[in-house]
Amino acid sequence: MKLSGKVAIVTGGSRGIGKAAAKILAREGAKVVVTAKDNTRLQSVAKELGVIGFSGDIRKEQDVVNVVKKTLSEFHKIDILVNNAGIFPEVMPLHETSEEKWNEVIDVNLTGQFRFTKAVIPHMMKDGGCIINISSDAGLKSFENFEADSYSVTKAALIHLTKTLAIGYAKYKIRVNCVCPGIVATDMTEPYLRTEADRAMAVAEHPIGRIGIPEDVANAVLYLASEDSSWITGAILSVDGGVAVK
Repeated sequence: MKLSGKVAIVTGGSRGIGKAAAKILAREGAKVVVTAKDNTRLQSVAKELGVIGFSGDIRKEQDVVNVVKKTLSEFHKIDILVNNAGIFPEVMPLHETSEEKWNEVIDVNLTGQFRFTKAVIPHMMKDGGCIINISSDAGLKSFENFEADSYSVTKAALIHLTKTLAIGYAKYKIRVNCVCPGIVATDMTEPYLRTEADRAMAVAEHPIGRIGIPEDVANAVLYLASEDSSWITGAILSVDGGVAVK
């Protein structure tokens, strides 16, 4: 197995891409900790996948620190961090967006990734590690009528954070890479894919002819977490059926 003996934390691991990533990492031999705010759902998923669930709110520094401490107490190290947790805001024009809603998205989608990365890096600096950020095509390019500016901004910032961290921590053998999915069928996107017309429009955006499924992204996470990508850091990998190159 590709990740035998490794220890991984997956944020937002109770559903969607996070759940799929946790499943494939565990299947490949990693000891996996999933974390999310909803403890009931988290424990159900942890039991289903045969992994450990430590609940916490990514917006609260102490919760993040506690998840890391519990992981170290259980497994004594952290090799892999998948920064997957995120939210999608209510769609509206920028001039109608309140500062409160703007700050909420930044707090979860960017500062939350900062909190977890900051907490794990000291424990990776001795023997190396792997950090994988889940961004979005919305961080790579602008989309017409995509009125979710705070989301796009956080995903673009996460891409650049990936690059700066990759350079800053390469000397410690910490690899930092980023995955940018297109539209993936998850709980987050379901409200926008309810009708046949909605789904047809979404499919039409993807040159390869379909929207993604969580496993598409999870397979990329596995690649970046494994020794198959041991000479890759600072990479921004589009997993999007061709959207980014249109």
